[in-house]
Amino acid sequence: MAASETWRIPEHDLYLFNNGNLHRAWKWLGAHQVDGGTRFAVWAPFAKSVGVAGDWNGWNGDKAPLTEREPHGVWEGFVPDVGKGAVYKFELVDARGRTRLKADPFGFRMELRPQTASIVWPLDGYAWNDADWMADRLPGPLRIYEVHLGSWKQGLGYNELTDELVTYAKEMGFTAIELLPVAEHPYDPSWGYQICGYYAATSRYGTPQELMALIDAAHQAGIAVLLDWVPAHFPKDEHGLSQFDGTHLYEHEDPRRGEHKDWDTLIFNYGRPEVANFLKSNALFWLEEFHIDGLRVDAVASMLYLDYSRDEGEWVPNELGGNDDIEAIAFLKDLNALIHDEVPGALMIAEESTSFPAVTNREHGLGFDLKWNMGWMHDSLKYFEKEPIYRRYHHDQLTFALYYAFQEKFLLPLSHDEVVHLKKSLLDKMPGDDWQRFANLRLLHAWQCGHPGSTLLFMGGEWGVGREWSEAAELDWSLLDFPQHRGIRQVVHDLNRLTAENDCLYACDYDWRGFEWIDFHDLDASVITFLRWNEQKRDGMLWALNFTPTVREGYRIGVPRPGTYEEVFNSDAEIYGGSGVGNMGEVPTEAVPHHERDQSLMVTLPPLAAVAFRLPRGE
Repeated sequence: MAASETWRIPEHDLYLFNNGNLHRAWKWLGAHQVDGGTRFAVWAPFAKSVGVAGDWNGWNGDKAPLTEREPHGVWEGFVPDVGKGAVYKFELVDARGRTRLKADPFGFRMELRPQTASIVWPLDGYAWNDADWMADRLPGPLRIYEVHLGSWKQGLGYNELTDELVTYAKEMGFTAIELLPVAEHPYDPSWGYQICGYYAATSRYGTPQELMALIDAAHQAGIAVLLDWVPAHFPKDEHGLSQFDGTHLYEHEDPRRGEHKDWDTLIFNYGRPEVANFLKSNALFWLEEFHIDGLRVDAVASMLYLDYSRDEGEWVPNELGGNDDIEAIAFLKDLNALIHDEVPGALMIAEESTSFPAVTNREHGLGFDLKWNMGWMHDSLKYFEKEPIYRRYHHDQLTFALYYAFQEKFLLPLSHDEVVHLKKSLLDKMPGDDWQRFANLRLLHAWQCGHPGSTLLFMGGEWGVGREWSEAAELDWSLLDFPQHRGIRQVVHDLNRLTAENDCLYACDYDWRGFEWIDFHDLDASVITFLRWNEQKRDGMLWALNFTPTVREGYRIGVPRPGTYEEVFNSDAEIYGGSGVGNMGEVPTEAVPHHERDQSLMVTLPPLAAVAFRLPRGE
């Protein structure tokens, strides 16, 4: 036993933990090196005994027993001569006398699959160099590059990704990288969404400090790093949280509340203070210890509704007789309030697919910063998958999202979920011959850029990978040997640059002041035209999108200002692999009324293409 017992958890902090208010619980629970050894602490209130079994004591927990801190249900102890790199699990004897070996819920590192033990691993030792970034992060447009680290390029660790991934994202003009979950998970095909080590950066790619270096490098390059975070469910693996101390400690006991049928996973008991504390603390952990700039919260819809993906009789109504999960809703509100209070500037993004109200309202709603616009994504992809000759009959799929575009603060995702499980790659979703497929994909990227809202694009979509994504295979980088694919990538690069250089494309992403229809009624031609404005409406951009392979010459568009309109983007340009139909750079207005405006332009609309014109500057 160490001479000093300052390693013991203060009584006040245990009280806060039991009441759900120990917001940085990772600083006390788990394994922490102190002078002469390591202190261990774990919450297991229904265990009869707890010890630490490791590679230093023959995996015999009786040789390193922990003491319960009653009535808090936390077991703690000091083990001398155990330090960094020691491999361990908690050995628990439950109320029925059964022995369980469990990984540390608060462990900072775990063994590489298929091994499942935790590793004593301090998080200090990395010197951050991103103070300027942290003081004023995410100052401009949010254009996110979504990445699965293991298949972007196979065989790269955090160290190699620090150079290659950050350099690539910077060159492409993305302002943020969103990582699919990097918390430790045993099953590769889960893509990281079935987590057993919520506080452990996966050992697949290196150490926690090497992940810190990757994030630091991104910040120094002016790129935010977002993390896909999974509080909606966890797997049933024996070494994980499932029946942790022989009881349903982290999950609901009733399978009608405690199990997800779709994923064969367990649901957190958000109403238990210690469980809510575990998750809220975990969110702060990634934001503070790893300088993550925001969390994309996975599967929020599954948390909000008790009857999510359940048939009649398979769910339990709340105390009011409804289907809202009152405890989960309270958890999400508290979580967002905590993050905004403790980590100003961090983004909280909801993957939420229903019409649940006020998801991004801080005062009267859930309090997220952004919500994925799943409606825009599904409608747009369904529209693009149709042969152009039929698109006139489905014009509403293209325009409907603008009816609700500003009810929430939306992010427009073209994510990993849309290019797996026989859904095809973005390129293979497109109809027509090869020329039309590539033209359609260029047009889709332009549609996403011109539409109000932040944007997200899954890796490989920026050059039109030919096969749908698999976590087991590297992206097909060899396609960039072909000019059509290089053209797609150049489109995405130039749209990123166009957005960065024109605040009318992002300053009012979540406000009606930033968008104005010119015409969305031209069903026969399958053409839409609209304006994007900055806050003062001094600067604006006119977008005209032609969703058919027909060149439309002499197409008149009513405009708000007289002067010369500069064509600043044309997805049909030859440099992108297009036909080169365009407007020779500049188009002057004419005093010909059209679209209920006094001035108009006569333009040429290229086939299956978007053109954008910068307006003359206003006063």
